[in-house]
Amino acid sequence: MASKLSKEVDLGHEPVGRLLFRLAVPAITSQIVNVLYNMVDRMYIGHIKDVGATALTGVGVTFPLIMIISAFAALMGMGGAPRASIMMGRNDKESAERILGNCFSALFLTSLVLTVLVLLFQEPLLLMFGASDNTIGYATSYMGIYALGTIFVQMTLGLNNFISAQGFSKISMMTVVIGAVTNIVLDPIFIFGFQMGVRGAALATILSQAVSAVWAIRFLSGKSTILRLKKKNFRIQPSVLLPCIALGVAPFIMQATESILTLCFNSSLLKYGGDLAVGAMTILSSVMQFALLPLQGLTQGGQPIISFNYGANNADRVKQAFRLVLISCLTYSAALWALTELFPQMFVAIFTNDAELTELTCWALRIYMAGVVIFGAQIACQQTFIAFGNSKISAFLAMFRKIIVLIPLIYILPIFLENKVMAVFLAEPIADVIAVATTVTLFSLNFRKVLGSMRKQSQDQKG
Repeated sequence: MASKLSKEVDLGHEPVGRLLFRLAVPAITSQIVNVLYNMVDRMYIGHIKDVGATALTGVGVTFPLIMIISAFAALMGMGGAPRASIMMGRNDKESAERILGNCFSALFLTSLVLTVLVLLFQEPLLLMFGASDNTIGYATSYMGIYALGTIFVQMTLGLNNFISAQGFSKISMMTVVIGAVTNIVLDPIFIFGFQMGVRGAALATILSQAVSAVWAIRFLSGKSTILRLKKKNFRIQPSVLLPCIALGVAPFIMQATESILTLCFNSSLLKYGGDLAVGAMTILSSVMQFALLPLQGLTQGGQPIISFNYGANNADRVKQAFRLVLISCLTYSAALWALTELFPQMFVAIFTNDAELTELTCWALRIYMAGVVIFGAQIACQQTFIAFGNSKISAFLAMFRKIIVLIPLIYILPIFLENKVMAVFLAEPIADVIAVATTVTLFSLNFRKVLGSMRKQSQDQKG
């Protein structure tokens, strides 16, 4: 296995700093490309003659439902990939391939169930997420076609985690880039050339995901990969799959609850600040989503290093890798905080030139992003719990920040503060501070135990 690892990276021996750079840069690039081609998708839709604005709003309300579909891919992929890395670190390739095969089958079955459920219940779900009589037609037109490509979405997002987990960061990046380029090319052809409108945008998206899925499956079935898809591992074994699902609960919650969070923020802001406040929140969430992509890329690049060396009981490399991830995340989050506090208009101008909306959003952005300065610690520690395969703590932390702290604060703070709109925006930084304090405390206590256990096992193996 070590000789195969050296084809791209050596997770067990290469200097950690260089290794993190080589893995994180493609991961960050993938995250940014993925968001950019979704933005291009919406840009094309917004320019459909006569109905562009309404069509864009209709497609916009499908986003929470799409996030839920993506969350199921994270449940299998982001739960299984760290466990596969740990098994690789233990030189147990057979177990790692069983995990890959079981997760592949689970992704396939999940996609079939999701396709049926979305096709049956898409209209009431879309109405719940904010579709109106004017936009529901566009929303169902887009979602009806997108649902048929659920299997491609699940395979692309889920399996790409296993490519990254082996250290093949460039191949993982190409999975995303190939899909993005295909989508950008097909969008104008289907939307305007074939005059398919939003149906064309949906068709372009699922065909792009199909190309990416074929790329990922071909790689994981070929000779270049370390872990290979094999038919004998496709039979689902509860003892193999359930620990993966348990570990995937944390990223699943993090993605799926974005839909609930959007509903809570928008309903509260609509009550206290009207449409203008909701518009500001739309921009804030977009800025936050895009700005945090490098943090996600950093932790995604660090995960295979930490998981592999955790499995190999190499405590020094695990400690060194986590420290580097933590410093990198905190440096970035501090720089992001400084920019949003000093130059909020630089971010807001990307989304609007309306004077009234710009003024409100710049004010709100300083409040909303106030806790980001320390948020790098939250991401670094939480993702390291996942890299260790610690499903219980990672799931708790995922629920703690959003469900236990943030959502209640959205409704509680306006009761006590005179400026109700400010109170709603203030819920975010307060939740950030509470979550970071809790996460860092739990991590500090757990990390010492993990390192001590690894050193003991390493000594026992040598003895």
